[in-house]
Amino acid sequence: MRCAAILLLAAAAALLSTITRAHEVRPAYLQLQQVDAETYDVVWKVPGRGEMRLDLDVDLPAGSVNVSPPRGVFAGEAYTQRWRFARHGGLAGGTIGIDGLAATVTDVLVRIERLDGTTEVTRLTAARPAFVVEAEPSRLDVARTYLALGVGHILGGVDHLLFVLALLLLVRGWRRVLATVTAFTVAHSLTLAAATLGYVHVPPKPVEAVIALSIVFVAAEILRLRNADAAAATVSVRWPWIVAFTFGLLHGFGFAGALAEVGLPQNAIPVALLFFNVGVEIGQLVFIGAVLALVASTRWTVRRLRLRALDRVPMRLLRLAPPYAIGAIAMFWVIQRVAAF
Repeated sequence: MRCAAILLLAAAAALLSTITRAHEVRPAYLQLQQVDAETYDVVWKVPGRGEMRLDLDVDLPAGSVNVSPPRGVFAGEAYTQRWRFARHGGLAGGTIGIDGLAATVTDVLVRIERLDGTTEVTRLTAARPAFVVEAEPSRLDVARTYLALGVGHILGGVDHLLFVLALLLLVRGWRRVLATVTAFTVAHSLTLAAATLGYVHVPPKPVEAVIALSIVFVAAEILRLRNADAAAATVSVRWPWIVAFTFGLLHGFGFAGALAEVGLPQNAIPVALLFFNVGVEIGQLVFIGAVLALVASTRWTVRRLRLRALDRVPMRLLRLAPPYAIGAIAMFWVIQRVAAF
C-alpha cells in the first residue's frame, strides 16, 4: 500500500510538471479567409510574452503579393498580425509553410475559409512544416486532421487530465475504473456534439471555472475517503460514474470551446466531429495507460531495489499529498478563472 501511494504521488508530480511547461507548447494559428477569387485576408497569431514572440513566419505560395502590409500587435500572450494578399488563380495547388517551425516544439493550426462556405483545417508540426492546399479536402484528410486535433487537445488540456487523474485516485478496481471512464466519455461526447452543432450555448468562462471546481470536488472526495471510513457511503465512492457523467457534461462544453476556435468544415461536419471526439478518447486512454505504466514500473523499481528508506516516510503523508496537490492547483484555477469574468 505504501508503494502504491508513492507511485500515485509520482504520477501527480509528473502531471504537475506538465503544468509548468504548458505555455511553452501553445500552438500558433493561421487563418486565411477568401475575399474574392484571388484575394485573402490573413490572421497570423504566434505565442509570445511581453515584446517577444516565437520566431515563426508564414511562407505563402509562390506568386502571392501583399495587397496591404502586415500590421502586428502584442496582446495577452500572443503576437497577432493581419494583412491581405492576392495570388493569381487562388490558393489551390499552392504550398503554405511556416518558416522556423522545424526548430520548435509547437504546432500550427491552419484554417482556410473559402467563398463557397467550405473550410480546410490542417495541423502543421516540426516534422511537417508545410502542406499543399487542395481544391477540396477529402474526407480522409478531414478525418486525419481532426483526429490529430482531438489527441493534441486532450493531451494539452492539463485541467481535463488532472480531473481524469483524480478519478483514478478515487476509484478502486478496474471494473469501476472502466465504468467511470466510460461515463465520463459518454457525457462529454453528448455536450461536445450539442454545443458544436449549435443546439446548446454556454458562456466559456463560467464553464472553465466550473471545470476547475469539479477537480476541487473530486480531490476533496479523495481526502474524505483517505480520512474516514464514513466516506465509503458517499455517492462519489459508491457510484463514481454518476459524478464522472455529471462533470463530464461540463468538460464536453470545454472541448466544444476548443473545437469552435478551429471550426468545422461545412462539407464534412459529421466526419470532423466524430474524429475529433475519437482523438480526445485516444488521448485520454494514452494518458490513463501512461499513469498505470508509471505506477507499475515504479512499483517494480521500489521492490527490485529494496528501497527500505521509503518505509520511514509517513504513510499518511504519501496518501494525502496527491489529492492536496491536485486540489490546490485546481483551486488556484478557480480563483484565476473567476477573476477573469
